[in-house]
Amino acid sequence: MTQKPKPQIPSRSLKSNAPAEIGGEKAEQTFPKIKSSSLPEAPKGRLSRGQRGPGSSETARQEESAGPLRLVRYLALAGVASRRKAAKIIKNGQVTVNGETVLEPWVFVDPEKDTVTYRGKVIRPEKPVYILLNKPKNTICTVKDEKGRQTIMDLLEGAPPVRLYPVGRLDRNTTGILLLTNDGELAQKLLHPASKVPRTYRLTTVKPMTSKVVEKLTEGIPLSDGVAKADEAYLEDPYTLIITLHIGRKHIVKRMMEYLGYRVKALDRIAFGPITRKGVPRGKWRYLTPQEIGWLKMLPDPRKTAS
Repeated sequence: MTQKPKPQIPSRSLKSNAPAEIGGEKAEQTFPKIKSSSLPEAPKGRLSRGQRGPGSSETARQEESAGPLRLVRYLALAGVASRRKAAKIIKNGQVTVNGETVLEPWVFVDPEKDTVTYRGKVIRPEKPVYILLNKPKNTICTVKDEKGRQTIMDLLEGAPPVRLYPVGRLDRNTTGILLLTNDGELAQKLLHPASKVPRTYRLTTVKPMTSKVVEKLTEGIPLSDGVAKADEAYLEDPYTLIITLHIGRKHIVKRMMEYLGYRVKALDRIAFGPITRKGVPRGKWRYLTPQEIGWLKMLPDPRKTAS
């Protein structure tokens, strides 16, 4: 296994031209590209005007083309169950194709020609949809909130009428990139504890930091649930830190900083792998480009590669 080069510790010069506001465009333009030899190449190409927000004419480009599907995939896209559970449902004789009970999960069906039923009810698959939301503060990462607070679903005006779910969660006051999709298989892969997708954050603290903080973050922080190590980190100014890590544990960034004696004042996710929110204002969304979707699907599935 090739060892990753140790990230360089930034110099003690803390001079910065970054704007004071978290997530300022000026600072984001100077953000370096994320590099990792263990991940697929980042998507290339500019976003077209139609890909930058709701109502995009590029919707069809980021959906899978029509054609035959495995029966388990058909059930998963119809929202019946995950592929694994769908296979059991089919083997139990609860699914028919064109009026005949089918017990083989891997047969192909044509969504345009075949009629599939589950427990006597006709089901139809949804086309996969992939969305990037630039989440604002005071927004809950749930589909519905019983207390009537604003949720991420309230921000998806103009999105396709399909069941969208967030890929992971951001705290109520954490801002930045959040992916949403109805592709349960991809979401499960990205959310797996062994997923290696790097996530990059910009954070500010209430007291100034030194380069010693960066050194400790890249060396590793001993937490109750194991050592947490940043893949890369550097200071933009004494109060602003950029940190990249592929660990998906709950509140991981805040916990690492609290261990070092720093309280996080603001936290903003600015990149998910090579995917950034550039061109997407806070509270707005856009479709993922075909290149971005391809990058996500090219990632190794830890559920299949685990020994």
